[in-house]
Amino acid sequence: MNRLVLGDGLLGRSIVDKTGWDYISRKIDGIDFCKPETYANYIVGRDEVINCIGYTNTYDEKRDEHWKVNYEGVAELVNICNKLNVKLIHIGTDYLYSYSKVGATENDVPVHCRNWYGYTKLLADGYIQLKSKNYLLLRSTHKEEPFSADKAWINQIGNFDYVSTISELIIALIRKRVTGTYNVGTEIKTMYDLAKKTTPDVEPNFVLIDDRTPTNVVMDISKMKKAFESGG
Repeated sequence: MNRLVLGDGLLGRSIVDKTGWDYISRKIDGIDFCKPETYANYIVGRDEVINCIGYTNTYDEKRDEHWKVNYEGVAELVNICNKLNVKLIHIGTDYLYSYSKVGATENDVPVHCRNWYGYTKLLADGYIQLKSKNYLLLRSTHKEEPFSADKAWINQIGNFDYVSTISELIIALIRKRVTGTYNVGTEIKTMYDLAKKTTPDVEPNFVLIDDRTPTNVVMDISKMKKAFESGG
């Protein structure tokens, strides 16, 4: 399979390091995700494109930045992939399940996390599911390894994990050639539990920022597990 990774941030770099797949970078290659003409030629002849580009400053109020990158850019990418008959693999977020049903499945109604990041990521997911002719949409959260902060939330729980683990799961699903929407993660844990694995002296902290910060982003990952259990 001829695959191309868009972006070389934390997750994109981990995927590329583990696979050796081709990639393009906004910084290195000078592409502008909001201007398809700067990168569309890289997609020609590919079988699959893995989009790891996103505006991830979760809680800032820069509406236009979130809108342009997380929604408009993705919509343009969907259209390009459809035109070139290329499968789109898009990295979504488990934040879509914030304030939704605990243990949500891929078929439960997602609720955005009360900020522009969650809202625009939700819009992009909807566009992909409505318009893409061939896609794999992956919802997850990955953290830098080792945990770099001095404190970790003890009252936030979810299926999040370190980037090395999440990237391995994503790569495995890509190689399975599955399609549709998948929740990606590991066992339920607190952020503090995760942090302790690599930073033993990390201090516990409670989510007190404001009500935009979800304390529960637990997902149902049984669909992912079944994909790994199946042959092929």
